[in-house]
Amino acid sequence: MRTSESAVKRLANARQLPVFQPENLNATQALDRISAERAEALVVAAYGLLLPERVLQTAPRGALNIHASLLPRWRGAAPIQRALLAGDPETGISIMQMDTGLDTGPVLSQHRLPIEPDDDFESLHDKLAALGARAIVDALSAEPRPAPQPQPQQGATYARKIGREEEQIDWSASCADIERKLRALRPAPGARTLLRGQPLKIWRARCSSREGEPGTVLEAGEGGILVGCGSGSLQVSELQRAGGKRLSAAEFLRGTPLTKGDSLGAPR
Repeated sequence: MRTSESAVKRLANARQLPVFQPENLNATQALDRISAERAEALVVAAYGLLLPERVLQTAPRGALNIHASLLPRWRGAAPIQRALLAGDPETGISIMQMDTGLDTGPVLSQHRLPIEPDDDFESLHDKLAALGARAIVDALSAEPRPAPQPQPQQGATYARKIGREEEQIDWSASCADIERKLRALRPAPGARTLLRGQPLKIWRARCSSREGEPGTVLEAGEGGILVGCGSGSLQVSELQRAGGKRLSAAEFLRGTPLTKGDSLGAPR
């Protein structure tokens, strides 16, 4: 719960580059400071707020945003998680010219990236970060400069933040949907359920074609904990009780025995 410096700030300080962290971009002092830099372009990455119109107009080339989706799909705060939750086969980076809307500006370039079956938020974030770094350098150095293309309205979707209620596993959903939720919420905040009324996070699992009552333990042993879903079942291999460590299913069962017929989730 302590404030820590971002990787960008640590690198800037190590290279003795000036760092400016205004609390409010609408403040006159912040706007004057940005204008005084006389930047050719502003680059925005994972900022999370709309830029004031005066900031957008500060630099001749405007503000370029490195957005982690293939716009207009997944405008908004959580494009990586939403792509994983939806089961999208691919995602990518859009270098876009910012306007006053939420990720609605014209696009300079797009760079596609397949989503692998074992990708989670962490792995996909890291791949997209590397791709985005290369893409913004290319966009800034390209000659002739790419002409921004307006986004089509067809196919526009909004990637709202992940709400706490979405962390809860709905065992009546299909195994495929639940397994995607695990990956979308890993390494944080994690997908959760209840075991005997106590919180339980499930970190890793794979799908099985075996059918069973949703939320019911079908098997529990060295090979994992098999839990019924709305369709198929989930073979859980890593989980964590509240206040405990992340454990393999075998380690977990040594301290918390489960047997066929036990239930996960809210009492039915």
